[in-house]
Amino acid sequence: MNNNGFKEITDKVFKSGNPAMLYIGINVIVFLLVGIGSLFLARGLGDDLIRQYLAFPADFSQWPVRFYTFVTYVFFHKGLFHILFNLLWLYWMGNLFLDFLKPRQFQVVYWGGAIAGALAFALIYNLSPQLNAGGATLIGASAAVMAIFSAVATLVPNYSIRLLLFGDVKLKYLLLVYILIDIVGTSPGSGNIGGSLAHLGGALFGFVFIKLLQNGTDLSNFLVKKPTLKVIKNNAPKKKTVVSNQAEIDAILDKISKSGYDKLTTKEKQILFDASKN
Repeated sequence: MNNNGFKEITDKVFKSGNPAMLYIGINVIVFLLVGIGSLFLARGLGDDLIRQYLAFPADFSQWPVRFYTFVTYVFFHKGLFHILFNLLWLYWMGNLFLDFLKPRQFQVVYWGGAIAGALAFALIYNLSPQLNAGGATLIGASAAVMAIFSAVATLVPNYSIRLLLFGDVKLKYLLLVYILIDIVGTSPGSGNIGGSLAHLGGALFGFVFIKLLQNGTDLSNFLVKKPTLKVIKNNAPKKKTVVSNQAEIDAILDKISKSGYDKLTTKEKQILFDASKN
C-alpha cells in the first residue's frame, strides 16, 4: 500500500467526522498494541493486567479507584473473533444510524449504551446469589454496539437488510432474535453471562433514547453548541442556497427522529438521498 492509500484510509477513519469509523480505528489500534505488547510479557500476564486495571469490575468496592474503567473497558477485546464481530456490527449499524441521525446522537447512544451495559452487568452480579461479583470483570464494545443497533431498529423497525442464507430481514426481527439469544445467555451455566447482561443493558438504552427522541426529548442536546449571532454581508447567493438546503435536510432528519423514515414523502426521501451522495 502506497503512502497515498494509507493516508486515504487514515483520513476516512480519523478525519471524516464519522464516529463509527473513529471507534473502529481506535479499537483496531488498541487490539494491535495489546497483541504486540503481549509478545514481551509472560504468558497470560497481559490478560491479567487488563482484567486487573482496565476491565470494568462488577465489585462496587473497586469503583472509587477504577471509575475510569467505565470508558477503558469498551476498547479491549478477548480474541480476534470478539473484536471482529463487534466492529463489523459497529460498521454496519453505525453507518445506518448516521444515515438518519446526527453524530452527537451517535456519541450519546454509544457511550450511554456502554455505561448502561456495565451497570446492568454489575447490578445483576451483585444481586444474584449464584454469581460471584468479586472476580467478575467486563471488556468489549458489545454493549455500546448493541445500543446503536437497538436505536436504529427502534427508529426504523421495518428497514430491511440482506443477510446471507436468510435474505431480506427487517431490523425489528433481527433485534428480537439477538435479545432472545442474550436472555438465554443469562441462564446459569452459560459461557458469557456478563456479556449477555451488558448487551441487554445497552439495548435498553438505545430503545429508551429513541422513544424519548420521538416524544420530543433529545438526550444529546447538551452537546449542542449555542450559536453566536454575527452580522455579515454576503453577496454570494450560492451560499444561501447551501444554508437553505442544510436547513431542509436537518428538518427531514428531525422528522425521521420523531416519526420514522417511513413517514417521509417521496420528495423528502429524494432530497435525503441526493444529500447523502454529495
